[in-house]
Amino acid sequence: MNNEPSLNHIDDYHELKGMKRKVVWAVILAGLLIGVIYTTVNYLYGTPSDAISVDKTTGGIPLK
Repeated sequence: MNNEPSLNHIDDYHELKGMKRKVVWAVILAGLLIGVIYTTVNYLYGTPSDAISVDKTTGGIPLK
């Protein structure tokens, strides 16, 4: 008496059909589009050309 649901009882478990297929493709394409936009913006604006370089380093932490 196993009353727990399993994925094998779902009709389209082994293949995507209909609306589920469209949703999966939409999520994949949205992820790729967001990745392309992020990469482009990071490439164009990621490293500022007018950054101030800091050459002074501290020798140690002062103790009281």
